[in-house]
Amino acid sequence: MTATHTVREALWRSRNGLDLPDRVPLADRRAWEAQGLCPDTDLFTLFRRHALASPGREAVVDERGTVSYGELYAEVLRIAALFAEAGLGARDVIALRLANGRLAAAAELAVYALGAVALPYPLGGGIRDTRTLLARSRAGGAVLSEAGDLEAAAELPWLRAVFTVSSGAATGARRLDRATPGRTFRPSGPPAEATAPARLLVSSGSEAEPKMVAYSHQAMAGGRAAYLRALAGLPAGPLRFLVLVPLASSYGSLGVPVALAALGATLIVRGRFDAADALRAVVEHRPTHVFAVPTMLRRMADLPRLPGEDTSCLRAVVSSGAALPASTATACRERFGVPVVTVYGSSDGVNCHTAAPAGDIAGTPDPAVAVIRIVRPDGSPAATGEPGEIQAKGPMTPLCYVGAPELDARYRTATGWVRTGDLGALDEAGRLRVLGRLKNVVIRGGYTISPAEVEHELGTDPGIAEAVCVPVPDEEFGERLCACVRPVPGAPAPVLDTVTSHLEALGLERRKFPEYLLVLERLPLRPTGKVCRRTVTGWAVEALGAGTPPGATVHVNPRQNISLIQGK
Repeated sequence: MTATHTVREALWRSRNGLDLPDRVPLADRRAWEAQGLCPDTDLFTLFRRHALASPGREAVVDERGTVSYGELYAEVLRIAALFAEAGLGARDVIALRLANGRLAAAAELAVYALGAVALPYPLGGGIRDTRTLLARSRAGGAVLSEAGDLEAAAELPWLRAVFTVSSGAATGARRLDRATPGRTFRPSGPPAEATAPARLLVSSGSEAEPKMVAYSHQAMAGGRAAYLRALAGLPAGPLRFLVLVPLASSYGSLGVPVALAALGATLIVRGRFDAADALRAVVEHRPTHVFAVPTMLRRMADLPRLPGEDTSCLRAVVSSGAALPASTATACRERFGVPVVTVYGSSDGVNCHTAAPAGDIAGTPDPAVAVIRIVRPDGSPAATGEPGEIQAKGPMTPLCYVGAPELDARYRTATGWVRTGDLGALDEAGRLRVLGRLKNVVIRGGYTISPAEVEHELGTDPGIAEAVCVPVPDEEFGERLCACVRPVPGAPAPVLDTVTSHLEALGLERRKFPEYLLVLERLPLRPTGKVCRRTVTGWAVEALGAGTPPGATVHVNPRQNISLIQGK
């Protein structure tokens, strides 16, 4: 193995014994540094520069109002002092489970001020996530806001300090939002090396438990910031980002470490997503960009216009976290009158975006973010246009998976490429086409169907606002495909025959057609804003039962169960 391909195994070890190896090839990292793609600066130092240079600039806008960079910097120092008084410091992992807002932003930046590693994760996942993530990360401290989480944290003997923002705090938990430290926190010099871990991104992915991916300061301020710079077309005046997904999610990591620390932008957030509230935030707070998942954007676009609605502040609407249906892209372009940028990416270290969504095109890979290649099953390079696994490597490549060497072995090659598990191809123009998941399939009588492919085609139906395809068990074929759809408001409810006629007109193979149609008033969302496929699958299985013949259209009101079953 040549030196170019040597993966540096330098370890970062937490005070509680968590080892985070650096699996980025050293030669690659040095090449990116030489090209200026990886800054030699930590996130807190970058944030501090913005705060001292422009203290009056708006930093965070939430339901409580506006916080300037100077005010946010003071709050970061207050929280860092509280952490330090509780015995937390460099080489600690500090978990953060907070709603979007100024406190969540300040707490994460305070972790970076200590030279510690932040582990934000979204609200709404139950105490199982708290038990799993805090145990596997060997967290030294945590900021929690729900009673069940506080009880779960009390079970972990190595957790030295627990903070809360709840008035009914558990015994031993300290208040983060009201406490005044006994002494001032005075940062002296960079608190961490740029190559050290900064944030652990949490992603459920296809694993049974949430997986964690360790990102360095350099990857956040380098590759991930390069994606936002390219997307925003910098320099192009002040940036104001309305981020509707949880800041603690993988997608939401563009907020605190990138938008605030690396770019010095204004971050507009809401405590929870509500389509009408999000639309008012666009009108009132004048963001330049909106970041959301497709379901959020569709629900905003479907709302009636506000009196005197003015969205001329927008430069683009950005969709990520799931495939963007063509009908949703069209609805957003018509509603907001700006480009709809679609992002293909994941917490594993891949990113590609395009401002002109068209079919399965994800865009042209940016080497300042991540180079992308397509690989055959035997590991050899695929030819132009030939489908294969999408693999990525570049300045945004993370250090490693956390506490899961088996995931590193599964998803990293010996030369540092990230295996995405996604199927794609590069066309003659070097554009990436995403063709679905390699393993997210339905097996019907031995024939493999990609739900993503069918969902993509359903997304072109102007009468369907949202669509998810899920497997339902079948005695004869093992599985059959069920399309679960929400009609566009005001449009007639579809039936299976009209849906399959639309798919047939698009040229989709008949054996890929859904054999059931579930018509829903709403699709359930996970805390990240994505559709919860597990819940939808449960609804489909329950609604169809064992005796519903193929070809049925089922109307379901989740609050009242099944209302109507129609045959062909």
